Amino acid sequence: MARHGLPAEDRFSDESRPRAEEPAIARWAETGLYRQLREARKGAERFILHDDPPYANGDIHMGHAMNKILKDIIVRSASLMGKDAPYVPGWDCHGLPIEWKIEEAYRKKKMDKDEVPKDQFRAECRAYAEQWVAVQAEQFQRLGVMGEWDDPYLTMKLEAEAKIVEELLKFAESGQLYRGAKPVMWSPVEKTALAEAEVEYEEIISTQIDVGFEIVESPIPALVGAHAVIWTTTPWTIPVNQAIAYGSGHLREYADLVPRPPG
Repeated sequence: MARHGLPAEDRFSDESRPRAEEPAIARWAETGLYRQLREARKGAERFILHDDPPYANGDIHMGHAMNKILKDIIVRSASLMGKDAPYVPGWDCHGLPIEWKIEEAYRKKKMDKDEVPKDQFRAECRAYAEQWVAVQAEQFQRLGVMGEWDDPYLTMKLEAEAKIVEELLKFAESGQLYRGAKPVMWSPVEKTALAEAEVEYEEIISTQIDVGFEIVESPIPALVGAHAVIWTTTPWTIPVNQAIAYGSGHLREYADLVPRPPG
């Protein structure tokens, strides 16, 4: 299993990184255009864009630029159509990509992360995320994206974490919260669960196969003993494949194709 989306290099402490031009950002902020739009559209029909937050773990790239610029176009278009269209930028401040960067810093110092107190490790992750939030916010504003840059959404804000717990309690009180079982990807190296987006699979070429499933029970007697044929490109799933399913309409069509004895 491989990690997905981790930057190729860590420039967390690189003081030579090009910074945004302060005069340009200052002029953008001085116009107060975003606040003027909020005042002008107060009371109008609301248009809310829920923005999936990026990780706070590196300089922005072309993917970030395309994502944020297109969303900015959508929000501005809604505003031009007379709607109240606020935009609250946000960042994902938790997860393996951020933890991995802190661990890399430990390894450079010949340190084992398991020897570091958990509260210290988390504090360093929070500080790391805070610095990259500031850097990315600066870079996004250089792209001309308007929004609540002075009060963004951060998953590590205590208010956000408290809101998550509050909403979870609503599920529990309404009986919608339950305990079940599901497979979860686990990294034995990092000793942590992995999200689906953090797992990459090696590409393989498999032989496609046709498999006949014997029909052992059916409300249509002519189908019993016949075989339903399926085609698959994932032959490794066959040993645990218990059954196939299809609609009642297909059952009748299939029965019409089964040869009947003479007479």
